Amino acid sequence: MNFYSIRHLTRFRYSQPISESIMETRMHPRSDALQHCLTFALSVSPRCRVFTYRDHLGNNVHHFDIPGDHTQLVIVAESIVEMQDLPEPPRFLSADAWTALDDLIDSGDYWEMLLPSTFALETPAVVELAASLGATRRDDPLMLVHELNQSLFDYFEYVPRHTRVDSPIDEAITSRKGVCQDFAHTLIALLRHVRIPARYVSGYLYRSRESHDRSTPDATHAWVEALIPHLGWVGFDPTNNLVAHRRHIRAALGRDYADVPPTHGIFRGKTSSELYVAVHVEAGDHPPALDQKLPIPDDWSVLVERAQQPPEPPVPFSDLQQMQQQQQ
Repeated sequence: MNFYSIRHLTRFRYSQPISESIMETRMHPRSDALQHCLTFALSVSPRCRVFTYRDHLGNNVHHFDIPGDHTQLVIVAESIVEMQDLPEPPRFLSADAWTALDDLIDSGDYWEMLLPSTFALETPAVVELAASLGATRRDDPLMLVHELNQSLFDYFEYVPRHTRVDSPIDEAITSRKGVCQDFAHTLIALLRHVRIPARYVSGYLYRSRESHDRSTPDATHAWVEALIPHLGWVGFDPTNNLVAHRRHIRAALGRDYADVPPTHGIFRGKTSSELYVAVHVEAGDHPPALDQKLPIPDDWSVLVERAQQPPEPPVPFSDLQQMQQQQQ
């Protein structure tokens, strides 16, 4: 099954009308040597003009501004992706692999993926974890990444909503609980600790009946890509102890989550907000048609209808609140 249809619903609902929303989204799957996005559509309610650009890492970014009063914001991203049928990577490399990796680093521009970043810092807790897991330059780079992928799968308990979108890496390491975002940040920090370039991947995971993934099925997913000599960027999913391959659909790449949240923006107003996210991924041997099986809330039609109603009287400008979407 090399074709996937993805529907991704995001709904922000506000207790009081807000007077403006400014938003960026990174939901458009990438097209590269591993996968090709055949179609993509982004629908926004209230209706507005949507613009797009590519950032410096080649991610597709859509952005829009809704200036009128509204009490909810609904975003639906729909895409069809073709995945390449590639062989599984080996379990180990030749004896000179560390030297080959250093030569690769010296000849390329990988410094962004080697230095500490917002959520992948080398804290004392990371250094202690690295020592306990034997994260040193031994064996070969590929063997070490395979082992750390397995070790973090065993070390962490997957607990949805145990951490927040802005939780520091030490919180998950200390409690040994977290979500895929925490697993990915920890593996990235460990790999950079031994000078293996590593980057964060935001995207989607297809789950078949035979899959035994422990990550949440109706949310976006996160994993890691490590630079491996002779192989290039290879994906690893410590949440599910997998090599990221045919079932992992890449939407955006970055140093960590701070670079690639699926939604990121601000609104004008003083109100509480409620976030709802639903993701549905379906696979097939031929390009599929987008269907109606997206798990949407029961009041979907009511929300869309309200979004088209005339705005209520505006409320005074109070503050700007950042909105981000947590990955599970």
